[in-house]
Amino acid sequence: MVRVSARSASPFAICPLCSQRSLRVHSRYDRRLADLPAHGRRVEIMAKARGFRCANDLCRRRIFAERLDPAVADAHERRIGRLAGLVHHLGMALGGRPAQAMARRLLLPVSMDTLLRTVRRRAQAPSAPPRVIGVDEWAWRKGHRYGTLICDLERRAVLDLLPNREPETVAAWLAAHPSVEIITRDRGGGYGAAAAQGRPDAVQAAKPSRIGRSAADQAKQGRRPPPTAGISWRTRAPPS
Repeated sequence: MVRVSARSASPFAICPLCSQRSLRVHSRYDRRLADLPAHGRRVEIMAKARGFRCANDLCRRRIFAERLDPAVADAHERRIGRLAGLVHHLGMALGGRPAQAMARRLLLPVSMDTLLRTVRRRAQAPSAPPRVIGVDEWAWRKGHRYGTLICDLERRAVLDLLPNREPETVAAWLAAHPSVEIITRDRGGGYGAAAAQGRPDAVQAAKPSRIGRSAADQAKQGRRPPPTAGISWRTRAPPS
């Protein structure tokens, strides 16, 4: 492992509560920050951080910790910004367990729970209430415990991760979000009943992959697929 010592060159710090500058150092401590690996070795930055006394007598926060530049590391973060961004992208692209396996090959010491927690923490609240959402299951632990993933399909952003896939839990979430107009869901798992209970006026549509599979199965049996909300089926004349 490669360890790098660093410290802030600024003689003062700004109180995060009242934005007042302070030169009064209260204490010092070591802050460990993981960085991207170099030449096959893990890199750890030992930052010499300081605690300051607030210079504003009216401020409720008497002592505060020195904040690093947001481009370096956020408050309470254990990773450099570029590493935290990579962990977030791995979690978004691969999910929990596959992302953990990929991170191990990249010499990034992060667990599956850390990856999912990073994705949830960085999920930005949409500027407007969601209108078109997707509902599907996801695995806390495959074959043992499952939850429900809710996404905003217009903004391509994760809205929420529910602790289970029970219809009552999904229905309660939908009832708390009256702006939802269209719900795309899996045909199984009880999500149809949950949508009918939580948002009875919303339009429900099955996932395209399931629709295509159902259409192919019924075509093999010589039957026309039933109409689905938001999907129009067209027939072609046979070639002459």
